[in-house]
Amino acid sequence: MKLWGGRFEKKTSAQVDDFHSSIHFDYRMYRHDIRGSIAHARMLGRQNIIPAEQAELICSTLQQLLEEIDSGQIQFSVEAEDIHMNIETLLIERIGDAGKKLHTGRSRNDQVALDTRMYMMEETECLLQLLGELEDELLKIAGQNIETCMPGYTHLQKAQPVTLAHHLMAYFEMFRRDMERLKDCQKRINIMPLGSGALAGTTYDLDRHWVAKELGFADITRNSLDAVSDRDFIIEALSCCSMIMMHLSRFCEELILWSTDEFRFIEMDDSYSTGSSIMPQKKNPDVAELVRGKTGRVYGNLMALLTVMKGLPLAYNKDMQEDKEAMFDSLDTVKKCIQVFTGMISTVKFNQAQMERGALSGFANATDAADYLVKKGLPFRSAHEVIGRLVLHCIKEGKGLLDLTLSELRELSPLFEDDVYDALSLNACVNERKLPGGPAAKAVAQAIDEGRVWLEAMF
Repeated sequence: MKLWGGRFEKKTSAQVDDFHSSIHFDYRMYRHDIRGSIAHARMLGRQNIIPAEQAELICSTLQQLLEEIDSGQIQFSVEAEDIHMNIETLLIERIGDAGKKLHTGRSRNDQVALDTRMYMMEETECLLQLLGELEDELLKIAGQNIETCMPGYTHLQKAQPVTLAHHLMAYFEMFRRDMERLKDCQKRINIMPLGSGALAGTTYDLDRHWVAKELGFADITRNSLDAVSDRDFIIEALSCCSMIMMHLSRFCEELILWSTDEFRFIEMDDSYSTGSSIMPQKKNPDVAELVRGKTGRVYGNLMALLTVMKGLPLAYNKDMQEDKEAMFDSLDTVKKCIQVFTGMISTVKFNQAQMERGALSGFANATDAADYLVKKGLPFRSAHEVIGRLVLHCIKEGKGLLDLTLSELRELSPLFEDDVYDALSLNACVNERKLPGGPAAKAVAQAIDEGRVWLEAMF
């Protein structure tokens, strides 16, 4: 008989049991459910709501169940519906009526909310650790490539020269924001809902603050209706996951491009590449492509949960059971993607000479040529027009700006002098951009140092 079955005359059909049950996916919260139940039982004993000896019996039996589940000795039942009812059913089987007192002053609604918040705190902490490892790897690679010049792009067209370190630090900043978002998200996860009951609290004299402290929560929920119907914290976390995946996907897209024969900026390590079943020459960046592809999956989970929640009245509705699979899948996917991406980027071979050749072509120094004329007194718009005409001339002649003679340059502006060749050199184009946030070696070195200080402070 179901633990809630007192008012029912018929058994639930096997088909409904299967449809209704969530044990096949929420089983992974068994540790959190047992931890929460132990804290709740201890509080019931402390408050003299149930006898202290029975509270301790409940706690010791729950601890025994935890050990047996950990060791694979217990099989969960679909008929018991979910992890919460499975644990309680097993408890009652072991200690009888004393076990039936565990649920005093508690509903599955606030119990589910509690377990989910505890699970989410652990998982977001894991994400932070993994992102920290990725950030550390980016800092290492950037530190080795402060002088490695490469073309920067807009519209996927060569624009201005930068360095590989500067490019990598752009992604460092993206993942930095992701970590800060997760940290901020944890403030809204780390709130203890137990004591909210089904929706209206309870008449028992529960000590909610004691339970919160026992379980490591920062505070308790302020409204019982909201506490059991709130899934904002999951949606917010899935939004953070989607942002992480977006940044990973953008990075992967560039690595895929850079590994092509057209770019040849990098070579993927054999251990993070695959071959073709028909074309023996192929070395495919499948890992990067899979990360890029799985981004859509994480986006889909976020949209699914937003859609589930959009029309629900207060308080709890069974629709909300759909939060778990989206949550579990997104967290699992993002963790795997960060881990494999960190391994992949740490083994990439950067073709520094090819990157530098790329930076020297495509008129990436055209803006610097215009700035040269501005510094000689020409208005910027006029300088822009002069250099545009020079670029057109170079295209027709198959030359670069540095290939032009001084006389050719002076045909379009008498302001050009011998120092123009130094001004348009790759080194000058990069290292004169020394404002904070720029690609100059000194500025990037400072950014790396600051990044290390920030990363250490995060943990």
